[in-house]
Amino acid sequence: MLATQRRHRILQELQASGTVRVADLAAVLGVSEMTVRRDIDSLDAEGQLLRVHGGATRTGTFSAIEPEFVSKSAQESDAKRAIAAEALSLLRPDMTLFISGGTTTYEFARLLPRDLGLTVATNSIMVANALVPGPPSPGANGSGAHGGIRTLVLGGQRTPSEALVGPVTMHAMENLHADLCFMGVHGIDPEAGITSPNLLEAEVNAAMIAASEVLVVLADASKYGVVGLAGIAPLSSIGTLITDSGITTRGAGHAAAEMLAQAVGHLRIAAVPARAEQAQLPSHLPAGRTPQVTAHKGHDA
Repeated sequence: MLATQRRHRILQELQASGTVRVADLAAVLGVSEMTVRRDIDSLDAEGQLLRVHGGATRTGTFSAIEPEFVSKSAQESDAKRAIAAEALSLLRPDMTLFISGGTTTYEFARLLPRDLGLTVATNSIMVANALVPGPPSPGANGSGAHGGIRTLVLGGQRTPSEALVGPVTMHAMENLHADLCFMGVHGIDPEAGITSPNLLEAEVNAAMIAASEVLVVLADASKYGVVGLAGIAPLSSIGTLITDSGITTRGAGHAAAEMLAQAVGHLRIAAVPARAEQAQLPSHLPAGRTPQVTAHKGHDA
């Protein structure tokens, strides 16, 4: 098993239990305890976990440390795919979209249908890569008739999360407008709103919101209660929040979901398939196929 794969597994174990022991990880991974300690030291240096005596624990909920895209993609992957699939139902032909950086927005970009005439502006390298057109279908005339998505990549300085930020990005945003903005966030909190650990990324995200008709936030339940360094916008600015069914276990039972339903325009809760079912599901659902979802505040599911 490669070091990257081991570290992904360590993060998954940590996400599931909150703390992990070196001896237990060594048994799970089939490697020596020394190897596990080196992996934990590396993840601690990246800010992905906190090394403690005999193992590791999660970092605090207030964070100014920006995780790398690869490490974030290993966390809550099933929930992210369910959220991304549900977000497809908001699309209409010929829409113009902003899509921010993030692992959930990347999953969403992978699912975007190529036959709706969509235009996407993004500051995410990973999202842009996901939108690279495939080979033309038989009979395509070279004018884009094979479908595809018109993609505008906003330039700028690259971040650990593979987003582009800074003055160049802000300049590229000038005079752009979108019907919907699909945004991934580092944290979502009743008091702090939606936040990022990166000041420059928060600035770009705020500009995307200002230039969009409706903000759609894609955030798995683990983001609830997390507060990043920089504020992006209050919860009241969110037109639609799509999260997963884990939100009903946050806080005091359903209190978190009820609070969010009151704070945002519409709340959608995507059901994450049970473990026994996941082996039968594809890595991502085809366009137009969405999991069961719970809608709140009068929204049609």
